[in-house]
Amino acid sequence: MKWSRFGASASLPTASPGCKNGIARVAPGLFPPELVVQVKALACELPAKYDLPLSRWSTQDLVQQVQQSGWVASISGSTLWRWLHEDAIRPWYHRSWIFPRDPEFTTKAGRVLDLYARQWQGKALKDDEFVISADEKTSIQARRRKHATRKCRPHTPMRVEHEYTRCGAWTYIAALDVHHARIFGRCEAKNGIDPFDRLVEQVMTRPPYHDARRVFWIVDNCSAHRGVRAVERLRDRYSHLTLVHAPVHASWLNQIEIYFSIVQRKVLTPNDFPDFNSVAERLLNFQSYWEDKAKAKPFQWKFTRKDLAELLAKTGTPCCPQEPKKYVSELLN
Repeated sequence: MKWSRFGASASLPTASPGCKNGIARVAPGLFPPELVVQVKALACELPAKYDLPLSRWSTQDLVQQVQQSGWVASISGSTLWRWLHEDAIRPWYHRSWIFPRDPEFTTKAGRVLDLYARQWQGKALKDDEFVISADEKTSIQARRRKHATRKCRPHTPMRVEHEYTRCGAWTYIAALDVHHARIFGRCEAKNGIDPFDRLVEQVMTRPPYHDARRVFWIVDNCSAHRGVRAVERLRDRYSHLTLVHAPVHASWLNQIEIYFSIVQRKVLTPNDFPDFNSVAERLLNFQSYWEDKAKAKPFQWKFTRKDLAELLAKTGTPCCPQEPKKYVSELLN
């Protein structure tokens, strides 16, 4: 039996024995819920499973596959789209993803999440203990357009010349006090240990950080602050500094990346600067603008250890055991 928008194509009191999953008749104009489930399951599969030369499904591709599979005589793309929309299934979309492969992913990520919740090794942080999130935004080009940018007008957006002259590139190194929304940054000609150490000095030699009980610095695994050597180097200079490494391929756990995304949208797009130094000037001026005029507040970080455990269990990552409930319990303890 095949189904169409008018119901079953055969007047049978029960489902036809040859009908997949024994879908029963329904009133004209309706599709059975079993068919809806089948279509949603199909949309969640990769087209390669069905020997199709497609990378992802479109609505029309799904309509054709459903009809060729004999599930339905006819169905409109709008109906199929409505079914998928109910569960926010968008097989025609995709996003890049790096699966966690760090063998100590959960341990390192848990430490970072604890610091965001003002916890360290099971104890609450004191008022004179601070958490800094730091990283580098590299290769920020200064592009001088070959024709002046035209301002927007009614019914006409701002027009930016496509061709440009490269005036050089900066490395923007920044640190964010995650609980007080203070930003510190500097522009360097290149990335490396010395530029990063200058940023650390810029923060650690000023109040309230120079006389704090402890200052935790959350960083990634860039060569400028990677491994035990970086921990020892900075601890020798500042005895109250604790360097905390995020897991490999986990920049989304570092809150400074949120600030960098703001900088990209508000400062660097479109990239149209008269000269090299204008980029640095705007980046550094934006720091005070963001804190004062924009009245910056700490980011509302809601991702917890429990959320991390459930995410890793759901994605079936190599560092996640096969028992999700037990895994959540272990990560929370």
